[in-house]
Amino acid sequence: MRLGVLDIGSNTVHLLVVDAHVGAAPVPALSQKTEVRLAERLDLSGAISDEGGQLLYDALVLARATAREHGVDDLVAFATSAVREATNGNEVLARAAEAAGVDVQVLPGEDEAKLTFLAVRRWYGWSSGRLLVLDIGGGSLELAIGGDEDPSYSVSVPLGAGRVTRDYLHADPPKRSELAELRAYARATLRPIATRLAEEGEPDRVVATSKTFRTLARLAGSAPARQGPMVRRSLTHGQLAGVLHSVGRMSAAQRAELDGVSTSRARQIVGGAVVADVAMETCGVGKVEICPWALREGVILRRLDWLTHT
Repeated sequence: MRLGVLDIGSNTVHLLVVDAHVGAAPVPALSQKTEVRLAERLDLSGAISDEGGQLLYDALVLARATAREHGVDDLVAFATSAVREATNGNEVLARAAEAAGVDVQVLPGEDEAKLTFLAVRRWYGWSSGRLLVLDIGGGSLELAIGGDEDPSYSVSVPLGAGRVTRDYLHADPPKRSELAELRAYARATLRPIATRLAEEGEPDRVVATSKTFRTLARLAGSAPARQGPMVRRSLTHGQLAGVLHSVGRMSAAQRAELDGVSTSRARQIVGGAVVADVAMETCGVGKVEICPWALREGVILRRLDWLTHT
């Protein structure tokens, strides 16, 4: 079966096509990203602009055509924090999706955390024991912990790399005062969550997913993406502190020249690094393993489960 998942995020509309069948890992067949930057196309009231709505529609039309061209049997589309939190997000999404002929679901933040947790559990298996999963997206940070396929506790907070960059880091490079203010906000947000996570017990393995953590690990010396998903990658808190010290003093243009940092991510990687640093600090995490599967794979796995039991 050829499945497609369409992720409408803060920065891109990302179509992932996989070949999948029961008892086997989904095999990627196609990945197509269209940059829309919805989170940056908001007016003062927090509404998605007409330009943003048009870009979203164009991206959905392209994704639908690509899915058809590549023989996708089932397409699952979802939107995350950028649409979820815009004052007119549901209206804009519904209009664009209907016109493009795509059925789209808006995922609650807690569901993002749960589906990402599922993907990590399936990747590492039952021998990994109790998992703590951290996922920094463009608009939000998700955390989840548990010993089963569904986490026993999961939460989503507004600490995405793009969001904190827009809200706190205005200078290029960021000022020390901006970094300090962001760090204080992140600590205040995460301290009660860290306390709640501790009540769930010590994790056997701490895992980080998605582009921000992958980029930070690459900057710390982990294997490049071209070596494939089976290569083990990790990031220690000490390595992260070194990366943050270095990239925090660079301009966005300088960061874009670093191996593993895309031009579209160059501006927000410092904000993401601060959030990662504070998350590891407050949760008492010394090292994270980098999982190649995240939310999109979780959606595919859940969909495949549903299709095979109906």
